[in-house]
Amino acid sequence: MTGQQASRPREGMRAYGLLSLYMFAYFAAQAMSLALLSNWLKTTLGLSGEQTGVVFSANFVAALCAQPLYGFISDKVGLQRHILLFLGLMVAAAAPFFIFVYQPLLKSDLLWGAVAGGAYLGLTFIAGSFALESYTDRAGRTYGFEYSRVRLWGSLGFAFAAYFSGSLFNIDPRINLCIASATALPMLLALVFLKADASDTERVASSSLKIGDATAVLTRPKFWGFMVLILGVTNLYLVYDQQFPVYYASQFATPALGREMFGRLASAQIFVEAGMLFVAPFIVNAIGIKRGLLLASGIMIVRIGGSGLVTGPIAISCMKMLHSIELPILAVSLFRYIAAHFESRLASTLYLVGVSFGHSLGLAVLSGPVGKSYDTLGFPRTYLLIAACALVFWIVSTFTLSRDPARPAP
Repeated sequence: MTGQQASRPREGMRAYGLLSLYMFAYFAAQAMSLALLSNWLKTTLGLSGEQTGVVFSANFVAALCAQPLYGFISDKVGLQRHILLFLGLMVAAAAPFFIFVYQPLLKSDLLWGAVAGGAYLGLTFIAGSFALESYTDRAGRTYGFEYSRVRLWGSLGFAFAAYFSGSLFNIDPRINLCIASATALPMLLALVFLKADASDTERVASSSLKIGDATAVLTRPKFWGFMVLILGVTNLYLVYDQQFPVYYASQFATPALGREMFGRLASAQIFVEAGMLFVAPFIVNAIGIKRGLLLASGIMIVRIGGSGLVTGPIAISCMKMLHSIELPILAVSLFRYIAAHFESRLASTLYLVGVSFGHSLGLAVLSGPVGKSYDTLGFPRTYLLIAACALVFWIVSTFTLSRDPARPAP
């Protein structure tokens, strides 16, 4: 064994630890900034459901533009830290942006405020989270650790922050935003010590990548078969989840109590999610990649439809807890599906264009109409309509998703 080979496990443990710290801090910032965003828009700024939908649409239009760029750059630079440094600096700007730019603009001109917020939130917490996850998956494949074992620290960070977010929001939403900015410090410190590097073969593959290689993905039937699930089921699930905190808060005696309880429920849900992220690889190994995607998306449909059928804090809380089961299985299955059916050098492009871009496209289109539906039909009826549409796409995706590659004989 050479000295370089012997040092690889040590480098892997170092990369695992530092990326876990970065994930924890980043998702804590995301929780403080986004977990109660719909409440901030409605209660602090007084926006209607339709106006809130417009703001969310702008967020995802901006992410829509950023995701292909993030994907191509991620595949081009490989394990270099450029994107992680950019995200750290953007997170540091959270409090100044929300307090001195976003809020005044939304009050004076909704459209320009939505555009500015979309640019910041899309780059930092929407497209940015997918770029971070793609980088982590690449590092895991290089150093031999599971992506989900790092991602669970992100869930713990989100849970830790979400537990306090509702109570702090009730005191002053600016406290949440200042904490979000402060989390940039451990993120940037982790990058100082992170020395992840790709092999010579991986560097050559990354440097030879051209835009034409990335866009060629769009011509493959297998890609569009995969997108049926993404554009259909998972998109509808995300648009359902956008204003769920508002509906959840309405189940309590006062909105303030509802926000506080939602923060604590989200924290409990994400702690369970973290545990499931550890277990999810075993589940996907047992049932297969395609079945993992179908299982996770099936649970999504149950949660959407169930939220339209049940009432009361306890029953609605049970629907929220389903998220802790489906998300880990979905995350592991998505990365394994991409690795199994497409070129590894295009992994980030496929994830950022297929999954992330697909989500943003759907959400940019759907957020406004669904927000208006909440105002006119109410939350329960809208949830049942979303669930019915998602079920149609789920049935179609059972035929369009590619089968798992045959496993080598033992």
